[in-house]
Amino acid sequence: MPIKIDSDLPARSTLENENIFVMTQERAASQDIRPLKIAIVNLMPTKEVTETQLLRLLSNTPLQIDISLVQMKGHVSKNTSSAHLEKFYINSEDILSQKFDGMIITGAPVEQIPFEQVDYWNELCKIMDYAKKNVFCTLYICWGAMAGLYHLYGINKHVVRDKFSGIYYSKLLDSTEPLLRGFDDFFPVPTSRYTRILPEDVLNNKKLKLLANSSVTGVTIAKSADNRSIFMTGHLEYDTDTLAQEYKRDIEKGLAAALPYNYFTDNNPQKAVFSRWRSTAHLFYSNWLNYYVYQATPYRLGDIEDK
Repeated sequence: MPIKIDSDLPARSTLENENIFVMTQERAASQDIRPLKIAIVNLMPTKEVTETQLLRLLSNTPLQIDISLVQMKGHVSKNTSSAHLEKFYINSEDILSQKFDGMIITGAPVEQIPFEQVDYWNELCKIMDYAKKNVFCTLYICWGAMAGLYHLYGINKHVVRDKFSGIYYSKLLDSTEPLLRGFDDFFPVPTSRYTRILPEDVLNNKKLKLLANSSVTGVTIAKSADNRSIFMTGHLEYDTDTLAQEYKRDIEKGLAAALPYNYFTDNNPQKAVFSRWRSTAHLFYSNWLNYYVYQATPYRLGDIEDK
């Protein structure tokens, strides 16, 4: 799927070098089709890395996508330059007057903090409430998934003592679900968090459906009964070395970080890491775009109705 982005976005050169089809705004304007409008609310600290990771996965189907990158207006980013944010991002308030076919709300390294104490919590709640009327399908990732389940359904996260870091296998619970079409019965998911969602909390809510679960890390994938909200508690978008970089940063900070589980060859951080989740990641995002956005969203964005 051609991704329509600003011609100067740093991710463009990386994606083009990987033979991924990206389209500049000038080229897209000459095509007489309606692109899917996707907003990415990027809460991750290394925003440029996350941009590239998500755009890579969103590019793998045959339609044009118009991407809007969104930042929290009231939050100061410590790891991304203000020049980058001013050039490529819109503020959260700016999306409230628009409608989107799809939206992605990313994770954030704040899972040990109570939701209400996160400095942009009220701002994010406003976006989640707005999405119910103005976004056809919203994909919540990791902490974003926990934030969505808490705000929309009252399901709270459970903090664990030791960080879940590594590649954990999840069990497919419904092979007929279009979101998981083509998935293996057990599939790998990169995970990096101090919290989990208990499966019984999702199962006890009639407005939700549990799609995949890990016996160790808890709920992996859930969705709303109306298919308008998807919750993925892992990081399928992660690059091969992302967990290694996180581990290295934790060690440099003097933290007693355990080796990421099921990740380094022979559990040796000096040896190579190989991705086992790349095909799962592409399948997940392709299924989401195809079955939950493209085939279901109204042609006229103005026809999107309240959830």
